[in-house]
Amino acid sequence: MAEPRPIPDPLTQATVTVAWVIVLNKPFYPLYVWYLVGNGVTASLSTLVSAPFFLAIPFLAGRSPLMARIALPLVGTLDTLFETKLFGQASGTELFFAACIMLAALSFTPEEKWWQRGMAALVFAVFAFSRSYLGAPLHNWSDADLTILFNLNAFAVASLMAFIALRYAGISRNR
Repeated sequence: MAEPRPIPDPLTQATVTVAWVIVLNKPFYPLYVWYLVGNGVTASLSTLVSAPFFLAIPFLAGRSPLMARIALPLVGTLDTLFETKLFGQASGTELFFAACIMLAALSFTPEEKWWQRGMAALVFAVFAFSRSYLGAPLHNWSDADLTILFNLNAFAVASLMAFIALRYAGISRNR
């Protein structure tokens, strides 16, 4: 009989929880777009492309806790870049970079400070790239649609960041 896997450290457990919350919420985003905006649903379905990558993080955590803790802000950053290209800057999707930086700030131990710094720098560099070089969105939205999307994304980011803060609260970063 195979030995049971060891229980991951608290930081990795928090990472896995956040990844699961993102995976479970991903399918609802196109529904929100359909209900609130009424168009662009087909475009918003492409946001589900990243779901398997978020889903891989809990499985990665069993093999390499550090890699799982690196993967969450990395996958989130790439997902945010893609969604910003899809929806455009005015949609507020870039706000998710803040959650990725928050994950980089909270997901590492003092011994992993170079991973932490590297991830924070990478997220910021991708954000700066998205502000300057991303170009026109893949889907055209009206100004009214963009206002609705911005409000939806601002609420989603605030909710995610509050969840991250609550989930990581009290976790010792010392080993």
